[in-house]
Amino acid sequence: MREWDAARVAEAAGASVVLGAEAGPSAATVDSRTVSGGELFVGLRGERADGGEHAAEALRAGAWGVLVSPEHADAAAAAAAEAGVAVGAVLVHRDPLAGMQALARAWRRELGASGAKVVGITGSTGKTSTKDILAALAAARRRVASSPENRNTEIGLPLAVLAAPPGTEVLVLEMAMRGVGQIAELTAIAEPDVGVIVNVGPVHLELLGTVEAIAAAKAELLAGMAAGSTVVIPAAEPLLTPHLRADVKTITFGEDADVVLRQALPDGEVLIGAHGREIALRPSFGQAHNLLNLLAAVAAALALGIDPQGSLDVRFSALRGERRELPGEVVVIDDCYNANPMSMRAAIDDLTQTAPARRVAVLGDMLELGGDAQRLHREIGLYAGERGVDVLITVGPLAAEMRREFEGESYPTGDARAAAELLATLLADGDTVLVKASRGVGLEHVAQKLAASREHQRMPGDSGAGAGAPRGR
Repeated sequence: MREWDAARVAEAAGASVVLGAEAGPSAATVDSRTVSGGELFVGLRGERADGGEHAAEALRAGAWGVLVSPEHADAAAAAAAEAGVAVGAVLVHRDPLAGMQALARAWRRELGASGAKVVGITGSTGKTSTKDILAALAAARRRVASSPENRNTEIGLPLAVLAAPPGTEVLVLEMAMRGVGQIAELTAIAEPDVGVIVNVGPVHLELLGTVEAIAAAKAELLAGMAAGSTVVIPAAEPLLTPHLRADVKTITFGEDADVVLRQALPDGEVLIGAHGREIALRPSFGQAHNLLNLLAAVAAALALGIDPQGSLDVRFSALRGERRELPGEVVVIDDCYNANPMSMRAAIDDLTQTAPARRVAVLGDMLELGGDAQRLHREIGLYAGERGVDVLITVGPLAAEMRREFEGESYPTGDARAAAELLATLLADGDTVLVKASRGVGLEHVAQKLAASREHQRMPGDSGAGAGAPRGR
């Protein structure tokens, strides 16, 4: 947006100009503490604070300008003048969030007019990893921008769009869903050329009630896409079938699909069949769930006209299956960003398929599962036992239900701190530890404490085996 002056930015946002500015913003932010220079600060009203009160602070920090509600406009302009800000635009909108969303849509269209293609990715689990994989696939052949970390909501997605620089050729956007109408809202902003639904599963049941309702909410992406666009969906998901459109091209991935995994070779190379041809890739990962995500990403890349081949090095977003090697040949799989029954099973598979010795799972509550929460947690305990988890540490009251169906060595804890303390007494050299729960449980504390204890508190001659720890249920 650097070439847009204040008048054009205001017009795109549906705002009015109190103070103008030449040139335009480099991006947008809703946090005055992150201003580094050149951004448009958007003052959003939250449950506890009103961001508009920090508009002057943002201008003093070097923001290009601010977008605020009317009650903050005069104060922002006056404060900027008193602080000696030479050029600081002040734009006014009765609803700054709606203004930012409109501005993001306008910038997306500006990028599209220059040839950029937009991909919108949603799903019950794996959407962030699929986004990371597709961005890496496309980056070898196009100028790519993508949603950073978890910018996937009605606030985060517009910020991701506005951060895309001029000349972007592929914009990969993640779309999160917590209720009915939210994917439709994000689709209306992003206007994707390619839509990807990674999967449909029992997530947010507390809000939506049934898996069928979840499928319908995800399918808002399909409903909002333009005729002639392309959607990528899993072949084995009949719940999406009623939502498919004749005027939107459909590409399937998975078993018996348009894009299939033909072979995973011992040297790490994978052979993918796609529309009668073979694609050979050598990804930097090999987990089964991420290979499925790879198929979705390949399907989307092909829809963009990208021919993926060769090495594929993907840096996944933080707290999503990150592997940390610690002293004593201990490996931590830090997957504590979020959890649901589908992603929990995938993480357990990763643990049990890759651990060379003892398999330890620190599993916390899966939230927002509604009335089936206890049953779904017990099923995870049963699955962990069937897949060969050796030690289970549960965190929280719901996760404690896992122990009812887990036949091996298990321990309940009430919170992340208690789990970290217990794990330190149980851990042995060579263990592989999975740490996973819904974000609200805060299990990143467990991974952090484990790393600190192994790297800084390990005494010479200490086996780390926790010989004095209790054993059994």
